[in-house]
Amino acid sequence: MKKHLFILFFLFLSIASAQEWATNFEKAKKIASEEKKSIVLVFQGSDWCAPCIKLEKEIWSAPTFIKSAKDSFVLLKADFPRKKSNKLTEEQRNHNNALAEKYNPKGYFPYVVVLTNEGAFLGATGYEKISPEAYFNTLTAFTNQNP
Repeated sequence: MKKHLFILFFLFLSIASAQEWATNFEKAKKIASEEKKSIVLVFQGSDWCAPCIKLEKEIWSAPTFIKSAKDSFVLLKADFPRKKSNKLTEEQRNHNNALAEKYNPKGYFPYVVVLTNEGAFLGATGYEKISPEAYFNTLTAFTNQNP
């Protein structure tokens, strides 16, 4: 019984600390406008891009980043998986392709773009082997340069 409670408690903590990611640009802009936040748009290949996977594990999943980002950003992912088991709907693929045409025409992965709540470009970066706190500071620096 104690083992089951421990597992349930662990799952609850995992879910409670999970980062909320939008997948629709218009919805992300609406939330960002309502909450007066910037948007962090991440172009990733979740099942094939090694630096993308590292970024997920080292930065996006870090409790310190999650806590900091919650108050500053609306997080939006444009994923480009290759495995059939991770295939997106045609609508989502088209949506992500449109975002890539506008914000990532050179096709970099991972590519992290910071936008205003209206979708104007503020800055971009990629994977960096730095702490979650330093990565958060990199992202917020773009918003501070462009008030």
